[in-house]
Amino acid sequence: MWRSCNCLQHRGHRLPEKSRLREACLSKDEQEERKESYRVPDRGAAAWGLWNEGMVGLVTGGASGLGRATVERLISQGASAVILDLPSSDGHKLAAALGERCAFAPTDVTSESDVKSAVDLAKEKYGKVDLAVNCAGIAVAVKTYNFKKDLPHSLEDFTRVITVNIAGTFNVIRLAVGEMGKNEPDADGHRGCIINTASVAAYDGQVGQAAYSASKGGIVGMTLPIARDLAPMGIRVVTIAPGLFATPLLAGLPEKVQSFLARQVPFPSRLGDPAEFAHLVTAIAENPMLNGEVIRLDGAIRMQP
Repeated sequence: MWRSCNCLQHRGHRLPEKSRLREACLSKDEQEERKESYRVPDRGAAAWGLWNEGMVGLVTGGASGLGRATVERLISQGASAVILDLPSSDGHKLAAALGERCAFAPTDVTSESDVKSAVDLAKEKYGKVDLAVNCAGIAVAVKTYNFKKDLPHSLEDFTRVITVNIAGTFNVIRLAVGEMGKNEPDADGHRGCIINTASVAAYDGQVGQAAYSASKGGIVGMTLPIARDLAPMGIRVVTIAPGLFATPLLAGLPEKVQSFLARQVPFPSRLGDPAEFAHLVTAIAENPMLNGEVIRLDGAIRMQP
């Protein structure tokens, strides 16, 4: 109905004749009251979404790559962060470098007891859990069948990738939201936010990526149903699907290979900076209307076979 779109009048559009006549018949007070009803309240930057300086986030895979950039971003913005990563990672060193608002929880994301301990650490040290960012993941590059060697893809390797990437992500979600549900809701009823990491491989899987693409597709597939499931508790779920980023995995490739990969990105024609991923994480946390969505962060790349 035109009547419900009075905002068009303020954007240089003219309302239909009947609507203008109805407006003219209203008293001045009634017109002001109607204008007020259409106005979005000024909530203030600090009131939008989850973000505030006292926010507490869990970050899996937080000792390197996209996860590390996310931890550093959270700390720089006044939040506290718990790094969930393997005992052999640089998690201890990073947490010590970032100070009191950062802690390390040695974690295998597929372990219920490890993740519970990490959630408990966040609660004991910082009082709550507002945000969980799932960056932990693994990959293998193996064809479905090696015809030269008459050898099928290892089922063990396939299962391991699925277990870490899908089950590990879900394990963190299911245990983190139990703590988020105890948070005091804001004016919108918002209590927390889950941000998962998929990949463009979920859509443009390449040769040898059967396990990896399946695992990332699983993360994409569970985003909406979990968002709907947690909506009554005011907990949002959003997934980022990154393209080619300058992570330790790619940094180990020869410079020529890195340059070749960068040229495949339409614009900007370079590898993504992990800090750009981290900026999107905080933007999602700040925006309460982002929910149940998968966001490609890829410079418009569409991977070739």
